[in-house]
Amino acid sequence: MTRAAIKLGIQQPPLTQQIQALEKELGVELFLRKSRRIQLSPAGKIFLTDALAILASVEESVQRVRRFELGEEGNLRLGFTSSASMHQMTPDLVRAFRETYPLIKLDIEEGAAHDLMNALDQEKIDIAFSRSSVKHYPGIESIELLKEDMVIAMPINHALSQTPNEVLRLKDLQHENFIFYQQVNGSGIKESLINECAKAGFEPKSAQVVYRIIGALHIVASGLGIAIVPKSMQAIQPVSVIYKTFHPNSVLTVPLSLAYRENTSKLAVKRFLTLAHEFTKDWCAKH
Repeated sequence: MTRAAIKLGIQQPPLTQQIQALEKELGVELFLRKSRRIQLSPAGKIFLTDALAILASVEESVQRVRRFELGEEGNLRLGFTSSASMHQMTPDLVRAFRETYPLIKLDIEEGAAHDLMNALDQEKIDIAFSRSSVKHYPGIESIELLKEDMVIAMPINHALSQTPNEVLRLKDLQHENFIFYQQVNGSGIKESLINECAKAGFEPKSAQVVYRIIGALHIVASGLGIAIVPKSMQAIQPVSVIYKTFHPNSVLTVPLSLAYRENTSKLAVKRFLTLAHEFTKDWCAKH
């Protein structure tokens, strides 16, 4: 008992008193005392095991709180538009974040850009991968990860389907029926395409306007017109739709961006944005 008191940095009598008080409170003997020998009783061994587990749990809790405060633990809610999720960099970036911060739990949902922006505003998600402008959504900012080339989606039996790639210019489409896609509040993509057509000297004929790129591709597959879509969408409707790349001097691009709340203080969000910035540079250099 004396050696234990020395190790604890206290006097022996107070240690003995504390043990006796604890035994009285528990109603059991924690130690077997025989002359100059002392050892744990069976009840004491059980209590020691539980006490060590409690202390370990407390220490683990302290470490978790510290990791959370450093942004190394917690949760992050990500949203994807369908077209943003089709770009290969999107899953690559998410996987890189998981490998870098394995203790941060990720929740993922897919939706239309307008719905995701509302979810951001209502703090239902933390970050959204999107193609759309956020200028109509106060309090939401975005960073552009990259610009992606756009391609022409047309029915497989279209008159231009046999045209070699990198030959078609925007002005070659002036007599075509365009399937436009535009989000609620305006994504800017439709307006951008119309402006580019004006620069090429014509006003595009709009056959139909839908709210999602995949919907536009379904209509193209039905033979009702053409659509200009991000290159990564080429995996959709490969049997019914053919994709053509633009002439190098007539290439159109669309951004892939991350949207987030302007006033966010969540460290996991800041971690993701910082990693995304560095990851994108390396990814684009390799691709």
